[in-house]
Amino acid sequence: MKKWTKWLLLSLLAIMIIGGGWYTVNHFTNLTSNSSKVVTPKYVEKKNVKLVALGDSLTHGQGDETNNGGYVGVIKEKIEHRYHQTKVTTVNYGVTGDRSDQILDRLNQQSQLRSDLRSADVITMTVGGNDLMQILEKNVMGSKRQVTSSVESGEKTYQQKLIKLFDAVRKENPKAPIFVMSIYNPFYTYFPDVTIINKSINQWNQTTQDTMNNYKSMYFVNINKLMSYGQYQTKSQQQLIKEEEKANQGQVSQKRVIEIMNHKDKNLNKYISTEDNFHPNHTGYVKIADQLFKVMQKHDSWEFTRR
Repeated sequence: MKKWTKWLLLSLLAIMIIGGGWYTVNHFTNLTSNSSKVVTPKYVEKKNVKLVALGDSLTHGQGDETNNGGYVGVIKEKIEHRYHQTKVTTVNYGVTGDRSDQILDRLNQQSQLRSDLRSADVITMTVGGNDLMQILEKNVMGSKRQVTSSVESGEKTYQQKLIKLFDAVRKENPKAPIFVMSIYNPFYTYFPDVTIINKSINQWNQTTQDTMNNYKSMYFVNINKLMSYGQYQTKSQQQLIKEEEKANQGQVSQKRVIEIMNHKDKNLNKYISTEDNFHPNHTGYVKIADQLFKVMQKHDSWEFTRR
């Protein structure tokens, strides 16, 4: 081979190697650069998050045999487990038996509650169950027409109370996301086909949800089916509770409800406390916290992360 031919081949080879190396490095750099843009997190975890819980017995944690604060204690653990850099501080303002107007009264009367709301990064609420129970208790022996009429009349009053409560919370904290839990039927597994109770609860939940739609960053957490059905979530599983319904002959009597509530150490619904057969047990509160966390993660506006 002639010298100049050999020199030309070596030159071309050098150019290919150098050029190929340059291309490879630059191509890798571009990929890395593009990849870094993809994997760079949109949000940075907050180091400290304050969660203020406001409401009734479900917020208080009534029925939680572990004394862990019901869903409030569980949601704190779930957030800290998911967001390793985040420390969650919770303040629990749940009071057993409170109706919506009584929650509002406490907010207006307690300066510390208002102060905690102002500094909250996230707010959770349980409300409405005692408002509806007050109506149902008065009409438990009445006809379906009487119950329906009372519930429909009570809905309007309840909505006005909710508006005042939500306005008061938003006055203290206009920005923090608020997660409101639905109510449920603790007697469903005993009276699954008593439609008047189920219908009343569905109406009440719809009123809460409709009222929330008028406010920004308020999210409804539906636990009705979860807590009413308990472990009987599928249609085939729900057939297992029909025997109890046959025994009750489709009738809700005050005597039978009292018997159920006083029947300790047993409940057909494994998410309900046997202490009163009404409130969730620890397993139930874990399920509620699971549902709450799912809703939280669906929304970019929640405050456990920041841009």
